Amino acid sequence: MADSPAAVVLAGITKSFDGVSVLRGLDLSIAPGSVTALLGPSGCGKTTALRIVAGLEDADAGTVEIGGVVASGQGVNVPTEQRRVGMIFQNGALFPHLSVAHNVGYGLARADRKDGPRISEMLDLVGLAGFGDRRPDSLSGGQAQRVALARALAPAPAVVLMDEPFSNLDAVLRARLRREVGEVVRAAGVTVLLVTHDRDEAFAVADRVAVMRDGVIVQEGSPRDVYVRPADRWVAGFVGDVNFVAASVTAGVATTALGRLRVAETARGVGDVVVRPEDLVVSDGAAEAAEATVAAVVVSEEYQGAAAVLELRLGDGVMLKAAVRGDARFTSGAVVGVRRRSDAGPAVFLPGP
Repeated sequence: MADSPAAVVLAGITKSFDGVSVLRGLDLSIAPGSVTALLGPSGCGKTTALRIVAGLEDADAGTVEIGGVVASGQGVNVPTEQRRVGMIFQNGALFPHLSVAHNVGYGLARADRKDGPRISEMLDLVGLAGFGDRRPDSLSGGQAQRVALARALAPAPAVVLMDEPFSNLDAVLRARLRREVGEVVRAAGVTVLLVTHDRDEAFAVADRVAVMRDGVIVQEGSPRDVYVRPADRWVAGFVGDVNFVAASVTAGVATTALGRLRVAETARGVGDVVVRPEDLVVSDGAAEAAEATVAAVVVSEEYQGAAAVLELRLGDGVMLKAAVRGDARFTSGAVVGVRRRSDAGPAVFLPGP
């Protein structure tokens, strides 16, 4: 795979609507057989980028390559139906007057659209064997999206484009379906570009995450890299709860309200360290801590079932959020000890402006 050309390449893509810039020199390269999530808030340009890959929008400048072939740019504009892309939308967009089998076979050659082996193969792949004669209105939301996935995969596209495919489902079904879809696309070996504003969705499904803001990608990496080593304060806050703790750094050691914390050896100056709530250990006032702790007062507790989030106030007024086990017992006003986990690795230091 390392020697294979990228499945999709976007280079220098710009796009404006009515004089408002939406994409500003977007660059992205997607490896064959991988799942890449374009993650960002509403209005950042991610759906526009997806539509440009599909050929549903024309870029003002830049090029799109699919499978090593220019699809748009350089005087070329390949029609959508010739780009070998499959598409899945928020609501599945199934044809209500067609059976499940005919929906799945819609993009196939005419001779293969009726009860062909490819239709049965795709329905089996998505766990809907025997559903071919059903109508879309008899399906649950999750089943409808799996039919949409089967339809997208049936013509063996070079890439499958997914635009917020789970957003119309309830939370439990959304979690289950994103896991199932991840398993299906990896079993099929297909390349996927997923657009979403949901961090959990991107992290659960994707091999790589490209975080977008204001029409450009501000960080790209594995889900773990993006979460653990955010590029800036905005990314850190967008992908999860975070504490920014003021720090002064010398020789790889940050002096903070939480004590002295290890950071990268190259870090220098004044700024903040990134401390995730789950990186904090909280002990009651009577407990013996394995390492030095800082005294804090419990301001509030938000119970979330398996976990609880404590709001803590340090002696100098610094406020922190700490994630603890849901069965832990802490009361408002209690004095506790708090420290950063020693096994959390070096803290990320973000220099001040």
